[in-house]
Amino acid sequence: MSANTSPRGWALLLVMAGALAAMAGTTALFITHEHAWRYLVAAGCLAQCLGWLRHGARRRGGAA
Repeated sequence: MSANTSPRGWALLLVMAGALAAMAGTTALFITHEHAWRYLVAAGCLAQCLGWLRHGARRRGGAA
């Protein structure tokens, strides 16, 4: 097992894309006051969560 605790590959892509999407959606929501941006925030948080789950499964030896 590797001592590296940083996400790599698809896990890193999901975590970073999710964080950027959530930040962009939050900024757009505050600027425009359009509630439709909440869906981008939620999708970004979901992508980030999936990335961390994928990273955790790789470190534990899971099937994901």
